[in-house]
Parts: sequence; structure tokens; C-alpha cells
Amino acid sequence: MCKLCVFAGTTEGRELVELLAGQPAEVTACVATEYGEALLKSREGLTVSAGRLTEAEMEALLRREQFDLVVDATHPYASEVTENIARACESAGTEYLRLLRGGGDAPEGAVCVPDIAGAVEFLAGTEGNILLTTGSKELAKYAALPGFAERVYARVLPMEASLEACRAAGLGPDRIIAMQGPFSREMNTAMLRAVSARYMVTKDTGGAGGFGEKAAAAEEAGAVLVVAGRPPQREGLDFAGTVELLSNRFDLHIRPQVALVGVGPGSSGGMTVEVRRAIREADCLIGARRMLEAVRRADQAVCEAVAPGDIAQCIRERRDCRRFAVALSGDTGFFSGARRLLPLLGDCDVEVLPGLSSLQVLCARLGTSYEDVVSVSLHGRDRDIVPDIWQNRRVFALVGGADGMAALCRTLTEAGLGEVRVSAGERLGYPEERISVGTARELAGRRFDPLSAALIENPDARPFVPGLPDVCFLRGAGADGAAVPMTKSEVRACAMAKLALTRDAVCWDVGAGTGSVSVEMALLARDGSVFAIERKDGALALLEENRRRFHVSNLQIAAGAAPEACRELPAPTHAFLGGSGGRLRELVALLLEKNPRVRIVASAVTLETAAELTAIGKEFAFTTFDVLCLTAARSRAAGAYHLMTGQNPVYLFTFQRQKREDAL
Repeated sequence: MCKLCVFAGTTEGRELVELLAGQPAEVTACVATEYGEALLKSREGLTVSAGRLTEAEMEALLRREQFDLVVDATHPYASEVTENIARACESAGTEYLRLLRGGGDAPEGAVCVPDIAGAVEFLAGTEGNILLTTGSKELAKYAALPGFAERVYARVLPMEASLEACRAAGLGPDRIIAMQGPFSREMNTAMLRAVSARYMVTKDTGGAGGFGEKAAAAEEAGAVLVVAGRPPQREGLDFAGTVELLSNRFDLHIRPQVALVGVGPGSSGGMTVEVRRAIREADCLIGARRMLEAVRRADQAVCEAVAPGDIAQCIRERRDCRRFAVALSGDTGFFSGARRLLPLLGDCDVEVLPGLSSLQVLCARLGTSYEDVVSVSLHGRDRDIVPDIWQNRRVFALVGGADGMAALCRTLTEAGLGEVRVSAGERLGYPEERISVGTARELAGRRFDPLSAALIENPDARPFVPGLPDVCFLRGAGADGAAVPMTKSEVRACAMAKLALTRDAVCWDVGAGTGSVSVEMALLARDGSVFAIERKDGALALLEENRRRFHVSNLQIAAGAAPEACRELPAPTHAFLGGSGGRLRELVALLLEKNPRVRIVASAVTLETAAELTAIGKEFAFTTFDVLCLTAARSRAAGAYHLMTGQNPVYLFTFQRQKREDAL
């Protein structure tokens, strides 16, 4: 186990301490104030020393503790402290490593001066208010400015020592902004405008110190940015290089830090403080070009990638970076790439930060709630939304493509839903955002931006109940003139209950006939998939017509005889056996081979088939082995009276194995 000391006076210093605290290492973190101590989380193996140390006190600490290495992660402008640490290490014979903070690129129009004295000299020849963001230690140097007490506003840490420095320099309470960062571009801009600042004075604090946010704010507020240059720096390594050296030297396994961040639906203005922090602190930002351009720091490494595999590969290959932020549109938990990306990041420490979803933004613009809204995505997905609109009063849809929104409205109109109310939001969160409200029929001829979303309201929606009336389905005869069989309404209702389908179920309907069971499976498993297996040509044509009639795009037709036609299909979670061509046992064996825990419901109308299913249930040792004999009678008119006509009895067999019974 190694023994390390980190002088952790900066954001990256504290982050390094937190990384090391999870390793087989004894770590001592030295901070100057109790406030700095409070920012470090208590960890096993971590000792925090709070208080300013002289060079002699540093040397005594190093001799006493016999550290393997000291990391100097103090502020780049704290040159005196850096020299004290370096000399103490040399005297104590302890290895010294300087952690360097990268600098920022001063924007065009900025005034660059060598130091604070140079900033004072420049400002002495100007007029107008000044916002100082250079801290409280050197505040007294600005007191020589003409009109200092009337021109200057100082942003300092909310600590008594900082406030006392302001008072000693001659600033009144109304000229002191006592706040702890980080500060976003928007917050910096608001402060500049609040004090009517014509000048903003900063040090070159780099990306970790918020330099980019200050520069952008000064440009937006029309203020001149005055940048005080850094004192000469000792040689050292950046954050990623420091981590790599420590990992190699002491055989540590410091994993990449990855933040999956939801950047909201549009511009950077919709991001949370946590997301801004993760983006600002990242060595490398990953995402689509549109998002990178909106949120990246000027000096930040970027990787343009969208597919989960490409993102994971970028993280593995960027050995020069340790902290990554993956920018994901909207919210990380709402139709986001985060779900597929997370399993690929098992060798990383991952933080998931939510953002505003387009659902939230659109409903807020419309002044409505969204707790009763059903959400679907049509962006890059093959889904027919019509059944969702039939069944739900309010549906939110993510729409993609140049013609996506108009095509959606045309589809609804063609399905007889032309009068439903559609609220279409385009480029939500951007300055050019637009909301259009009308019926699907009215909006079908409009042009919309590819970045669109819609809230669709259907007051006449009715939830789907299994056992649709038989007349809802097209029926007919095959090529041989024989009627194509159809599972009747009451049997279908019982079969659906026995199947107990989940919303994401993968279903087989073997011997689908007209497809009545397949259609109801598809309506229940809206986020799953259904495969209708049928060998008769006449039935296949009816299947296709009923699939179109009910707009069930998650229903696919597999032509051919079972079990051969089933062998290449995905493993089912549920299966309904309405016909098998006399090969029931082979079919059940294939189902169990595909998924040992598949739930099977099989129907029988003859005693011979019922006997065969009974034998199959025993042979395969199902732990769930249930038989229902369903008898029903339907009314029919007889003149002025109605009589009941009995239907053929139907046997429904339900089979399933529990986990311990998987083996044949």
C-alpha cells in the first residue's frame, strides 16, 4: 500500500483525492481552510489536514509521515505556496509532483496583462464599473484605482476572511458579492448586467476554474475581459497524466470517470447546474455534433460519437483523458441512449445526471401536466402510433425526420383520427422554438422541423380489452374453399388471461389463421413483438389484411409450417398454439429449447388433441400444468324470441417451467 500526500487547494486536487481514496492507498489531503476540509468527503484511508502550513511545518509533516510521493495540486497563482511545498519536499527527501491546470484561450478583444499590478495599471485609465473575480487576497492592490469604492464590485468566497479583506480595502457591503462557484455563463452574464460592469477582471484559471464561462459571459454582456497572466509555472503533469503516473507507479486501478448527462431538449440554457459542472470538469466531451457545439468548452477535447459502441470505444482509446462527459439529448432516463450505453461501461465509474425532457418542456409551454400522458418514440423506430391513440386520451410522441410530424398527422387522419388535437413543438428550448396546435387533419399539410415532438389528445379513447368482437376481424376462405379458422372472442379473452403477457413480451402465435390472437397479442405487447406463423396461403392474405386494419406494426408474419418456420425466430417469452399440423411435441420441444421458461397456452377442440397435450404436459415435467375446459353459449334470434346456441367446448392448456425445472 502506498502513502501519498496531496495539497488539494483546487477542484482538480479534491477530485484527485476522491479518486485515490478508493484505492489501496493512505492519503493525506492538505487544505488551507475549514471550508476546503468541508468540501472533501470522509473516506476510509483519507486524512484531512486543515490549516495553512509554513515551509517548516510542511517539512516536519513530510519527515514524520514518510510519504512515497507528494502531489502539489494548489492553485496556479499560489506560486509562493508551490515553492514552499517544493523546497519542503527537497529538504525531506520526498518525491514532488506538480499537477498542472490547463490554461484558457483568451477571446478576441480581451486585454491580457502580466499580473494584478498590470490589471490595475490598465483599469486606471478607464471609466465604468468593474467586476473583480480574482479573489480577496490581492484586493488591496485595486484600492489605488481612481473611484475604487464607486466603480468596483468584488466577487469573493463567502468566508469571514474574504469579507474582512473587502472591508479593509474600503468596499461597502453593496459592493461585495459573496458566493461559492462554480458559475455558469448565464450566472456570470447576469452578474455583469446587474452591476452594469464595463470590465470583468479574471485570472487565467483554465477550464476547471470556469475561465471559458467568464469569457463567454463578458462577450454576451458587452464587457471587456481583463486577464491577469499566470506566474511562471514549475514543470509537471496535467490531471490525466498525474493519474496515469500514480496508477503505473503504485499499481493502482483508477477507473475512468464517466458522466452521462442529459443536456435538455435544445440549447445550453436548459441544462441543470450538475450537468454544467460535469461538462465543465470533463477532460473529454462526447456526443453528437449539434450538442458538442452547444455546450463544449473552448479548450476541451471532444469526440463526435452517437452509437453506444462508438462512445465506449472513444472512452477506452482516449488514454490522455480520465474524466468524460457524454452529452445525451433530453433526459437520460427518457428514450435515451443511456440505457444501451450503461452495460458497455462496466470498467468505468459512471454517474448519470438527468436533464429536462422534451415532454416536460412541451407540457410546460402548453400549461398542462404530464402524469397521465403515455409516451412513445417514433424517432428511428418502426412503430405505428394509431393503437396508442385509440387506447389513450393523451399521448406524447417523439418525432424524427424531415417529414416526421406531417407524416404522423397524415397517418392519424387516414386511420379515422383526423379530429384528434395535436400540439406540435418544434426546436424546443432554442430561440426559434415554435408551438402549433390544431387537429391532425389541419396539421397534415404543414412543414415541421425535424426536431419535433407532439402531445396528441383523443377524448374518445378507449382502453383495449381482450376478446374483441369477432366482427372486428376480416374473415374468408382459403384456396380450397374451406373457411380459415378463427379463435372466437370468448376463447381469445381467456387465452390472453392465461398467457399473462407483459408489455415487452416476445410472442409466437402458431397456426395463426385469420390472426385474431396475433392482433390481440400485439395490442397488449405494444413494446414487444409478435410472430404469426401460418402455412396456408389464404390465411396469410387475411393475416396481412387484419394486421393493417389494426395498425399493429409490431406483428410480423412468418409463412410456413411449424416447427421449421419457427427455427430462425427470436426466443419467445410467450406462445399460443392454435394449430400445429400434427407436430405438437416437436413444437413444444423447440419452444423449450429457445426459452426453457417460455409460457405456453395451447387450445384443443378435439379429445385426441387434448389427450396429446395432456401427455406432453407430463412428459416435459412442467411445474405449471393447468387445463381449462371452456363451454359457452351465444344468443340467436328466433322470430320474436332469443335462444341460446351452445358452442363447441374448447380446452386451454397452460404450461410453464420454473427456473429449477429448466432441464429436459
